[in-house]
Amino acid sequence: MNADGVLTGELDPHSDRAVFRQIADHLRDAIQRGRLPEGAKLPSEAQLVEHYKVARMTIRSALQELQTEGLVVSEHGRGVFVRRRPPVRRLASDRFARRHRKEGKAAFLAESAQVGAKSEVDMIEIREQATTAEVADRLSLEAGDEVVVRSRRYSLNGHPVETAVSYIPADIARGTPITDPNPGPGGIYARIEDMGHTLERFEEEVSARMPTPDEARILQLPAGTPVFRLVRTAFDTEGRAVEVCDTIMSADAYVLSYELPAH
Repeated sequence: MNADGVLTGELDPHSDRAVFRQIADHLRDAIQRGRLPEGAKLPSEAQLVEHYKVARMTIRSALQELQTEGLVVSEHGRGVFVRRRPPVRRLASDRFARRHRKEGKAAFLAESAQVGAKSEVDMIEIREQATTAEVADRLSLEAGDEVVVRSRRYSLNGHPVETAVSYIPADIARGTPITDPNPGPGGIYARIEDMGHTLERFEEEVSARMPTPDEARILQLPAGTPVFRLVRTAFDTEGRAVEVCDTIMSADAYVLSYELPAH
């Protein structure tokens, strides 16, 4: 792609804004206005050098600025591309509806189907351990009580978008399909209900932050991409907390949608 075909404006030699930042501004504007759509390849370094009449290191600094913002990704040997952002609309008022479980769909499967994406689950680990103080408090257990832990990573069309770690009291999960890599149709909530714990409500806490190095590696996050941390507690009709799920979500992969009553 020729730089002249997508960029507008000229460098201002009198501006106190660094030249590489001015170039980044032009490229950012082209992305935001759709002249460089999602997945599009940016002009090459050589083309940008020719267009702006600057040193190659100045161009690299401008591209690094956009990578840090999470707007573009660099693919070795191929070039720099506008990052694809196919957000899943996470409908909090609908995602745990019982009808999805009756159809054999766990929440992530139902959400990915909404955007026509292929969903995958990998890095599945299942173990039994003593609970931490935070999880014990949420589950109304004593610190050190045993819980079954299920951790996994979710991907859409081959791109990791979230990790989730569920903590289920051992007296509910031990010896059930919840401890299997594939717990069966409807996921672990269907199995919890099979055990006689009909789900009644969920509480969620959402916060945002930058990822840890491990989170960035596992989710393959470009520099500058924040994450949501969503901690959910599931309660049965007797008021018992039957699961805590600690989820780390790539913030640019989701739109969190909530419906709130006005009364």
